Amino acid sequence: MRKILIIGSGKSASYLLKYLLDKSVSENLFITVGDLNIENARKLIGNHKNAEAIALDVFDETSRTLAIKNADIVVSMLPARFHIEVAKDCISYKKHMVTASYVSKEMQALDEDAKANNLILMNEIGVDPGIDHMSAMQVLDNIRDNGGNIILFESFTGGLVAPESDNNLWNYKFTWNPRNVVIAGQGGAAKFLQEGTYKYIPYHRLFRRTEFLNIDGFGRFEVYANRDSLKYQSVYGLDKVKTLYRGTMRRVGFSRAWNIFVTLGMTDDSYTIDDSENMSYRDFVNAFLPYSHSDSVELKLRHQLKIDQDDIVWDKLEELDIFNPNKRVELKKATPAQILQKILMDSWTLAKDDKDMIVMYHKFGYEKAGKKYQIDANMVVLGEDQTYTAMAKTVGLPVAMATLAILNGKIKTPGVQIPITKEIYQPILQELKTFGITFNEKEVPYLGYNPLNN
Repeated sequence: MRKILIIGSGKSASYLLKYLLDKSVSENLFITVGDLNIENARKLIGNHKNAEAIALDVFDETSRTLAIKNADIVVSMLPARFHIEVAKDCISYKKHMVTASYVSKEMQALDEDAKANNLILMNEIGVDPGIDHMSAMQVLDNIRDNGGNIILFESFTGGLVAPESDNNLWNYKFTWNPRNVVIAGQGGAAKFLQEGTYKYIPYHRLFRRTEFLNIDGFGRFEVYANRDSLKYQSVYGLDKVKTLYRGTMRRVGFSRAWNIFVTLGMTDDSYTIDDSENMSYRDFVNAFLPYSHSDSVELKLRHQLKIDQDDIVWDKLEELDIFNPNKRVELKKATPAQILQKILMDSWTLAKDDKDMIVMYHKFGYEKAGKKYQIDANMVVLGEDQTYTAMAKTVGLPVAMATLAILNGKIKTPGVQIPITKEIYQPILQELKTFGITFNEKEVPYLGYNPLNN
């Protein structure tokens, strides 16, 4: 049997495993899932005859290398920073590898070795990055193949809560890693292109420079800029494009309220707070406000940030219970970001019956024969439950499909790569349609970056 090793069985593993197990008989597969904690893996594979769960510590070189040696292909579902040791072993023992994470500098440095050994190290084959690459490249290539010249490309993705589970004032719950949400946008100014001009948004302004868009059947959303929209400019073949903008989607109003935390300094992850374990939530808020012998924490905060009493932003803050003097932080030597994350998890953790939602939107502008055209494309995927989430579906299925395609010799090009070639994206996008992951494309009048200019 052909052996697949999957390292990590976290939240995105459900659909990945289901897909491979469903194919295991017809494709002659045996799936080994390695994790420090194998309870979730056991739950997901059940009593399937073509699968086993093993205890695997990725930092234990002996057990890691043994597991990799015994596999025909390795799928790493570990946190991104842990992929590199697995990748080096895959080079040493001549095994293909698949991950959903961004290509790191260390991973890219393995490109020559991978090519020399005729190995594929496939990265960025999840949802964002992943489905965004594939769906965008399919349209971009079609436009170019038909004589069009790309002048505008915008791409936005959001991991949100499904409409039926959207029951708080923020219209948001954690559907993925809460830490990534809290520290999003930090580490440098957002950079992008608009109508031929480079634009920059520093972190302290990021959540006040939002844009709006509508998705049929799902209403209005807002977008804040990703840190580096130009990262894929050359990769996508967009060196001459006038507008290139990538961002993260939220429901309208989220960013204005989130900006309060940014302004106060609550998202800072660069220092620890003394005696944080004994703080109340109210103490935490007060730590960022001036001293007053008479004014309450609420009054100081409203005054400091000029929030009116009838502003819905105030209702959003109260909904999080951040002024509660009885709830304790209970985290030692915690950063402000870590404390804020704990507070938010009280309110934004998905309930047992909640469902999540992945939303993606692309805008393409192009010129052909002296005329300008625009294509809008969007994808909405709803989760089924807490195990088979929209996030797990859109991350796990592309990973699984790429893994099988590599095993079957349908993806042949060696090296460290991402899914931007027809060899990769055409069959995977086609198969994703059978799982309800589809893009609705429509031609609309060309409006450019700013419709008001037209």
